[in-house]
Amino acid sequence: MRRLTFGMNVSLDGYVAAPGDDLGWSVPSDELFAWWSDRVAATGLALYGRRLWEAMSGHWTTADEQPGASPAHVAYARRWRAMPKVVFSSTLGALGGDARLVTGDAVAEIVRLKAQDGGPMDIAGATLAAAAMRAGLVDEYAIVTHPVLLGSGAPCFPALPRWQELELVETRAFPDGVLLTRYATRR
Repeated sequence: MRRLTFGMNVSLDGYVAAPGDDLGWSVPSDELFAWWSDRVAATGLALYGRRLWEAMSGHWTTADEQPGASPAHVAYARRWRAMPKVVFSSTLGALGGDARLVTGDAVAEIVRLKAQDGGPMDIAGATLAAAAMRAGLVDEYAIVTHPVLLGSGAPCFPALPRWQELELVETRAFPDGVLLTRYATRR
């Protein structure tokens, strides 16, 4: 059975994006960028919601071909393109590259994917992750907290039907006061 991890940059007050989907507050240090890149390299399958898919594919599909692309960005772009992806959307058309579109019940598909053999899965996008959280499907949370208060925006965590107890498995400090906390779901 595959493990499902929700990894996300989050503000100290719990938002993944400022109003207008502004992510300018979450620009990573080189060390944090390398950590995210290593996660991509270790991911067996990435699950994306429509909005985050559009942002990621709009940039990383050709990021390594841009003038002045750093070696780290070139490596990330190549890793990202090579990683198998499933995109959940009822409005998108055909996808290119190594991505498959799912238009039906996201929770049912995630349950099916978790039951398969294969490497670990990452779920990205707050709306998609919220559905998986409410269904109790997330095995691990990798929360990268940035020292900024946004006041409003897209929340990281949804209202849940019941408590989900977690166990702290790692903390790590990054430059600029950024803190990684990883938690495993207690079952």
